[in-house]
Amino acid sequence: MYFSELLVNFTGHNVEEFTITGFDQLSHQKLLGFLIFFTYFLVLLGSVTNICIIATDRRLHTPMYILICNLALVDIMFTTSVSTTMISVLLAEVKTISYYSCISRMYIYHLGGIEECLALSLMALDRTIAISSPLRYHSILTNPRIFLLIIASWLMGIGVMGIVAAQADSLPYCQPVIRYVFCDFPAMVRAACVDPEQYWTFGVILAIWLLGVQFTFILLSYMKLIYTVLRLPNTESRVQVFNTCISHIIVVLSFYAPKIVSGLLTRIGVTLNLTERNAILIIATLLPSLINPTVYGLKTKEIRKRLVQILTTKRITSMT
Repeated sequence: MYFSELLVNFTGHNVEEFTITGFDQLSHQKLLGFLIFFTYFLVLLGSVTNICIIATDRRLHTPMYILICNLALVDIMFTTSVSTTMISVLLAEVKTISYYSCISRMYIYHLGGIEECLALSLMALDRTIAISSPLRYHSILTNPRIFLLIIASWLMGIGVMGIVAAQADSLPYCQPVIRYVFCDFPAMVRAACVDPEQYWTFGVILAIWLLGVQFTFILLSYMKLIYTVLRLPNTESRVQVFNTCISHIIVVLSFYAPKIVSGLLTRIGVTLNLTERNAILIIATLLPSLINPTVYGLKTKEIRKRLVQILTTKRITSMT
């Protein structure tokens, strides 16, 4: 009743704050809040651990580990932008968010999504060159070149999101309500007093680039990797390289699968209610950032070995 009266009585074209209402129909809000908080804690723990291990071990200052470190930074940014909002709403019961905080979190959230795609593409490129041309790998992908590629990917994402943020900031908002679980571009467009259809064009172009071009590039890269692996004469080497490829494929699928499933359901005419859409949003945001540090921390031999050394040293020190 409060929100319906709020919408009726609000007549301005600019808002100072939004009210997040995406969780209002949920019966176990505290439980979901604790699950999101725990997942967010694990994401931070895993990602920060990987970054610290890579940063402090000079032997890991190689292109592959620099890319893993970049992905961990993206995961922290991507998850923080939305987890803090959801935790605030569910656990602290603070449902309002200022306009500039909302638009900045929207910017960081979508920037994180773009950088995640580009980071996965760079990692696919790295593995393709490493396995297909192992003798030329160190001459093709040097640390300076990897840093340049990473910087280029960030500049590209920042530039693209500048356009999106400017578009969102120019909208006339006539209702101070976000009907989803955090601030993203579609939620902000639907909160504006405009026809939302005319604002999806740039988003569609962006989705075609990220889901079409980038995902296709990653798929083709791993198809080439699998083809190269199957041609290896040594069975042991084939199994080792194949396990590495599987780890990367798990990471890629955890990020792209929820988005592809949501898109396919929409295409075949399946109508998702607000709760189902919010559930997909939460999974698509938290699941990849949770899986990435786990896969690279446990599956990567050097990181796993270094982590065991650190834990063993601390245990011995505490016992003496």
